[in-house]
Amino acid sequence: MEKKKNKKATVIIISIFIVLILTILISYAYFTTELNGTEGIVKVGELELVLDETSEGISIDNAIGISDSEGLSLDGSTFKLINNGSKSVDYTIYLDDNTIEETDTRIDDKYLKYNLNKNGSDSGATLLTRIGSNPNRILDSGTIEGKSTNEYSLSLWITDEVDGNYSGQVFSGKLRVEVSQERDKSISTVLLENIPEENLYDDGTDTFITGEEPDNYIWYSGKLWRAVLVNNEEKTVKLVTQWNISAISYDNDSSAFEGSYMEGWLNDTSVDGFLYNLREPDKFIVMDAKWNATENDTNIGNITRPSNEGTITTSAVGLLNMYEYQTSYRGTSLSNGYLNNGLSWWTLTPSSSSIQYIYRNGSPTNGNYYGNNGIRPSVVLKSSVKIASGNGTKENPYRLEGDNDTNLSGTKLNTRYSGEYISFGNDENNLYRIVSHETEGLTKITSAEPLKNSGDFLTTTFGSNNIFSNTNTVGRFLNGEFLTNYLGDTYNNMVEDNTIWYLGTVGSGSSYKLAKYTDIDMTNTTTNTIAKVGLLRLGELMSGQFDKYENNSYFWLLNPYNSTYAIATGDIGVSANVGVWASHAIKPTFNLKSNIIISSGDGTLQNPFQIELAS
Repeated sequence: MEKKKNKKATVIIISIFIVLILTILISYAYFTTELNGTEGIVKVGELELVLDETSEGISIDNAIGISDSEGLSLDGSTFKLINNGSKSVDYTIYLDDNTIEETDTRIDDKYLKYNLNKNGSDSGATLLTRIGSNPNRILDSGTIEGKSTNEYSLSLWITDEVDGNYSGQVFSGKLRVEVSQERDKSISTVLLENIPEENLYDDGTDTFITGEEPDNYIWYSGKLWRAVLVNNEEKTVKLVTQWNISAISYDNDSSAFEGSYMEGWLNDTSVDGFLYNLREPDKFIVMDAKWNATENDTNIGNITRPSNEGTITTSAVGLLNMYEYQTSYRGTSLSNGYLNNGLSWWTLTPSSSSIQYIYRNGSPTNGNYYGNNGIRPSVVLKSSVKIASGNGTKENPYRLEGDNDTNLSGTKLNTRYSGEYISFGNDENNLYRIVSHETEGLTKITSAEPLKNSGDFLTTTFGSNNIFSNTNTVGRFLNGEFLTNYLGDTYNNMVEDNTIWYLGTVGSGSSYKLAKYTDIDMTNTTTNTIAKVGLLRLGELMSGQFDKYENNSYFWLLNPYNSTYAIATGDIGVSANVGVWASHAIKPTFNLKSNIIISSGDGTLQNPFQIELAS
């Protein structure tokens, strides 16, 4: 991206106030203090919020239009959260707008980035817009144990990634800390207490979350999920992924869920399987959940709850059925309901000899089971699972206790989970996601979105035939120009030199297992080739679409469809057979070496892992 060189001189004024709110049941006490470069202390009972006496507050007079590396080198304003009591307390630290003079103009958040160092671990350069908008910008949240201290340093700067006229504009902010000493953190309680009543519907068995954009986002095991319902008796919570994790045929000769390719994919415990790659599923999810796949031909809007005596399959992972989808948009339209993600994806419900799927506009459609629609896995969280942090928004989803790791510096990347984000590569192609650990000790990653060039998706033909190699058109680009011009030496040196790429043919109605194995029993691997960089397979994790269709592009997959055609993932999340002469986008995929370690970050979109080669 070309940068404008002659930015106007700008003075940004930041005044920091600390407002500490003590929440005990329904009573609130407010305390404020202005910090003007001297030590500031706010006390509520046994808790203290302290601005370090050596800090002069946040000043960004010389932090105008600078790079992330320059921003991260700034000296921040330091403060501490001290719990002098013996009991742990929950807290959330907000950065709120403060009152400015009538003659002043407030600078837009889109120009600002920040870094929060907590107990020695950086958040990384983060756009202020990614942590919510005023008054819901959440800098940090969690639990502070008794007799312990959290130490922070906050720096703020104007990013060089955007251009604009912000001369003379002002940011005035205050830190607000909400503290609660007694709170039920079970996931069902937190969800139901924080979703407005108008977005809840109780059908007598489950309480459904409804509407256009409720705050029901959850980050678990490297993936963004939506909470769909709370079971009234068991207090379990059903989730579904926000995006399509992959796309495969439902089956080859049946619309039944039990025993289908789909049930197999969702509950696959091989090294590439969805269930295998979930974090500690025994701890988090109900492993013998009941999935109601009763046939229903009723039009959407008139579907009644399927009987518990209907077609029930017991497995750890399933899909949503049409009744659950219908109930989610109660009070709004199909196209605007929060479960319509702008992609096409399978449901659990058969209709005659077909399987119902949701089209990109939110409408239900009967589909042939041998088609390759998108997959949005669904799991049921145990009632014992608790919320560790977050507020349920997309920018700050709920984090679960036991899945909210902090201070991962020095941790090997090959111990982390499918879907987690990694800062890798340069410029606009600098974000990747973990796919799996297919090869022992290594970490397979793929670009978070297809490769771009000056904002547009880079496209290419597959080659003269549909057999991938490092000499066909797409393979030659990936193992040549991509490594040299898009990655560069620093990142190139982190990539394993030789990876096996499996080239099994997967036709209509074929099992996804044939992409890697010669048969569905997975006894032998299929034909393959060796290259440094390759593509994702049909049915592989992270081969779905992770944005609405209008923002997507078709991208190549690795496998032949037949003797002539190749396979690509479409812009609406459906995999399709395509001609090798067509031009489609590319998601570079490769293995990182076994000695890659995490230097900072928590693997979320807002704070991706920063990595380095261990010596």
